[in-house]
Amino acid sequence: MDIKTASALHRLRLISVPEALSFPALLIFGSVLSRISDIDYLMMPLGIVHGILFVIYAVFLLDVWNKAKWPLKKVALFFLLALVPFGGLYGDRVLKRDEAAGVLAARAREAARA
Repeated sequence: MDIKTASALHRLRLISVPEALSFPALLIFGSVLSRISDIDYLMMPLGIVHGILFVIYAVFLLDVWNKAKWPLKKVALFFLLALVPFGGLYGDRVLKRDEAAGVLAARAREAARA
């Protein structure tokens, strides 16, 4: 795995947890808060933050698809994980494992050259 692929995986991993937590933490909290009180103005900013995180996740997922040459099935799985509350936490574990395997393979190639 080259450095560009590893950095793309790392970026996707960094955004997967905040995106996974943004739906339940922001939107459900804001929805409950607006129903039990008169704070209706909070939903739009929380929705915007969640939307921005989702778009960043989708862009980073497309970048990983391009650089890591993932099959469409794996990309679709990660996209669906972004739609499920807390799904990105599972995706983070998978990405962490892939990233670690890529680092080990790069170190083995370095050692073979030396």
